[in-house]
Formats: sequence, structure tokens, C-alpha cells
Amino acid sequence: MSMQSRNLFVLLIITLFLIPTSLASEVVAGEDVNPGADDTPFSIAERTSPSVDGASWSLSIVMDDDAHDNGTTFEILTQVCTNDGVCDPPMKMDALIDGKEHSISITPPSDHTYVNWRVKAIYSDDNYTNYPNGDWYKTWSSCYFQQDSGWGGVDYDGAKCDIDSEETPGFGLAIGLVGIAMAVAFTRRD
Repeated sequence: MSMQSRNLFVLLIITLFLIPTSLASEVVAGEDVNPGADDTPFSIAERTSPSVDGASWSLSIVMDDDAHDNGTTFEILTQVCTNDGVCDPPMKMDALIDGKEHSISITPPSDHTYVNWRVKAIYSDDNYTNYPNGDWYKTWSSCYFQQDSGWGGVDYDGAKCDIDSEETPGFGLAIGLVGIAMAVAFTRRD
């Protein structure tokens, strides 16, 4: 492998590690992300905010009249992310449906950062639209860690959240940076 190829490889690896960091910076820590009033076929009837470790988090949405009348159905998906930067796979929820109202609840684990949620509207012709498209609505935890801003939330006590000492936020990023440093060191040996 030539020196140019190695340098290009190292630059590619560094870029790949920076992508999640730059995406995360678009989120405002502690600020829930909610659907707009006019851009969805539903409205929020009730939502627990903030979400709390080990306590039930609930969401109820009400389908608008047009969606209900034309045979649209909803699927609600959730995803829980923890303070160490790991997100669970998205889960399709079994919603309790009462007329136009769809309700779900989950119990977030200890040390979670936020609960992501989205609605998949499935039309009578089997086409569908995700709300939001390509992203998630977000309910922040009462005590969270965000890479850019540190600890926060209504239950943050000024020192840190009550978490297991073995779980260190940002640990994955530290491992990535060590890997990059090693790659740079090996390319400079020649």
C-alpha cells in the first residue's frame, strides 16, 4: 500500500468517526422534538415528558378525521438511547386503539438519554409515509448525558446522574480516537 493510499485510508476513517458527532450536534440537548401542528395526520393527546428511568413512558396520538375516514392505519415505533451513546433497535409497538386514539407505553431502562418515536401512516393502497421522514421525534430523559453539552435534565443533581460507575458516557468515542491515533502512528512509521 502506497503512502498516499494509507493517508487516504486514515482520512476516510477519521471522517467516518466524525459523522455521528456532527449529526448529534444538530440536536438541542434536553429539548423535545415534537410534530408540527399542520404537517402530520395526527396530534398528540398525551405524552410523558420528561421520560424517567424505570418509570412508564406513555404516548397517545389522535388520528385526524381525513386519515381516519380514508382507511389509514398507524404503526408507532420507539427506540431508546442510553447515556453511553448506544441506541436499541427500533421496535414496533402494539398500540391500544380506541377509535381515532392510539396509545402506547414503555419503561425506559436506567441511564437512558431519550426515547425516540415515529409514526408510520399506512394508506389504503398500501403506500406509507413515516412521520417524521428520516428522523425521530424525541422525548428527553429527566437525567441525561449529551456529548456536546454534558449532563442535564430536571433530575440532574449538579454532579452527575445516578448511574452504574462501569458505564462511562463517551467511552465509545474514546476508543475510536485511540484507534485513529494508532492508525496515524502506524502510517508515520514508514
